[in-house]
Amino acid sequence: MANEIKNVSGTGIPLLLDDIDTDRIIPARYLRCVTFDGLGEHAFEDDRQQDPNHPFDKEQFQGASVLIAGRNFGCGSSREHAPQSLMRWGLNAVVAESFAEIFFGNCCSLGIAAVTAGRDDLQKLADAVTTDPTVTVTVDLESLTVTAGDIQVSVQMPDSAREALVTGEWDYLGQLLSAADAVTEHASGVPYLNGFHA
Repeated sequence: MANEIKNVSGTGIPLLLDDIDTDRIIPARYLRCVTFDGLGEHAFEDDRQQDPNHPFDKEQFQGASVLIAGRNFGCGSSREHAPQSLMRWGLNAVVAESFAEIFFGNCCSLGIAAVTAGRDDLQKLADAVTTDPTVTVTVDLESLTVTAGDIQVSVQMPDSAREALVTGEWDYLGQLLSAADAVTEHASGVPYLNGFHA
């Protein structure tokens, strides 16, 4: 399928903190939006206002594709707005010690590679991107590794989620569109779609 996600490469951004909840990722006042457009600019908005050194405001981390986070990332409410805001900020992968279950599921549904690593390995990755913000970070879902320059660490991801991403099955709309001929053929045999009345 066209939307297979076998790896994600780009620069990284370190946010190695624990228990980051969805209210912090995207403040509740942005939940009233009709579409998710524009949510990216508000990712971590309240945290950024309180912390002048927040990584999401630092010039060297702008345009990053891979977030390096801590334990229990995305806990709290189940809002899809949280991973939507991260994706629209530019992130395509999150490497964390663990994820809240619903947040993880929402990431997979959006095609965001969410993988887990041990704390020591996360610290190595965070140190690497802090030392050299231009270093390429690659999350490889086939080998289940993350590399940053000379550093390579092993990561984990549930088999079902990994399979969905690498085969493109995560993209339900893409699946539907790729099967358009079969859908049309099936619809032609459904009586109530063809004016038949009993």
